[in-house]
Amino acid sequence: MNYRLVGVNHRTAPVEVRERLAIPEAETTAVLERLTAWPGVSEALVLSTCNRVELLVDCKHDADARPLREFLAGYLHLHLDAREFDSCFYEHRGADAVRHLFRVASSLDSMIVGEPQILGQVKEAYAIARGAGAVRSELDVLITRAFAVAKRVRSETQIASSAVSIASVAVELALKIFGSLQGRQVCLVGAGKMGELAARHLVAQGAEKVLVANRTPERARQLAARFGGQAVAFDKLHEAAARMDIVITTTGSPQPIFRREHGEAYLRERRNRPMFFIDIAVPRDVAAEMNELDGIFVYDIDDLQQVVATHVAGRRREAERAEQIISEEVRRFTERVQTLDVVPTIVSLQEQVETIRQAEIDKVRGRLGALSPEQELAIEAMTRGIVNKLLHAPIVALKSAARGEHGPKTTNIVEVVRRIFNLNLNLNLDLSQDDSSKDAARTAAAATTDQAAGEVSTSQGDAPRRDDTKVSVDR
Repeated sequence: MNYRLVGVNHRTAPVEVRERLAIPEAETTAVLERLTAWPGVSEALVLSTCNRVELLVDCKHDADARPLREFLAGYLHLHLDAREFDSCFYEHRGADAVRHLFRVASSLDSMIVGEPQILGQVKEAYAIARGAGAVRSELDVLITRAFAVAKRVRSETQIASSAVSIASVAVELALKIFGSLQGRQVCLVGAGKMGELAARHLVAQGAEKVLVANRTPERARQLAARFGGQAVAFDKLHEAAARMDIVITTTGSPQPIFRREHGEAYLRERRNRPMFFIDIAVPRDVAAEMNELDGIFVYDIDDLQQVVATHVAGRRREAERAEQIISEEVRRFTERVQTLDVVPTIVSLQEQVETIRQAEIDKVRGRLGALSPEQELAIEAMTRGIVNKLLHAPIVALKSAARGEHGPKTTNIVEVVRRIFNLNLNLNLDLSQDDSSKDAARTAAAATTDQAAGEVSTSQGDAPRRDDTKVSVDR
């Protein structure tokens, strides 16, 4: 299990750092292509949102993989000062990377615990990575499991009750500033999902007029019509914005849309009436120096954390329950992956011994002649009982080693068993197969492991009847 994850988020890096590391969606495919060509990397996922930038990879040989921070810095042409950036990055490997992904997908690592947007963002990142061929087998299994874990967390806890989002918190901040949005003029810059959420909350709070500006005019018109607002051409944005009390920006433009000179012009036209910008984009749409102007108030996404703090206490208990679910799911996933590593050896061992058993029964039939049904059943039960008792110890040892419970390394035990029983592994569980073959192989492997555990579990008791040999046990 050679998963590696490196990234920064809202807890480890301020917005000034995150915006330098942000990867635009339009560039994600190109990043994935270069990342999967990075030494040691076989599969990759890129997740870049307003609150985090993360690279998740599966390594062919973890020891040979070059640092992912190097890749990020090189791709973005950044000269990362170790003193400035090292404390911002976090890195997880193996089971820790699994836990982190499960927590992210379940919204336990979000600025607003329980917010629903992050799961959709992970799904979008997964779709892009699959489309680019960067997620095929190992990461496919991990990420799809993360979706199932997130669903379980939401169904078994109340963490998503009274769900809030970055957009709703932005509108809440506007309410704190003005007291009421009745009669206020609002300009929404950006018509994506975050913009749509913000518009919905603005209208619900009684905003008198909502202008929508977007580089794609049709999207601006559609969103404005949906909420009874008005679309404005992007090249007329600054002219329209001067008349607005509140500007909420969500575009993540590579360069700031609103700069100091724009703010100075707005104040002259508004005769110094105050103007509020709520910038929930990364990279930021509003230049930091705008906040230096008297009468211009700018709040970026990090400022929203102060509002978020009021939502934390009520969700703490549900978050603790969710963390327990995550721990349980991480344990199950890692055990399953580790056990799959020894499945080919277990299957080959069973086939080898079954071939010997059948050959010996055929010899007995040749010497004894015709046997009655009762005699056939007796021979079958006796020989299967002997086989189960003989296989019990090596299979238990293989499964225990795979889970890392005790004893030598898994590879050592597998090699010993192969040599002792002279095994020739014919089972191909190559996970680079197409999806249907991969799924079939994994299903067969899991079933085989369960069956093996069931069969050997009977070895401490009486030999079973032929039709009772498949005994299900809890892994």
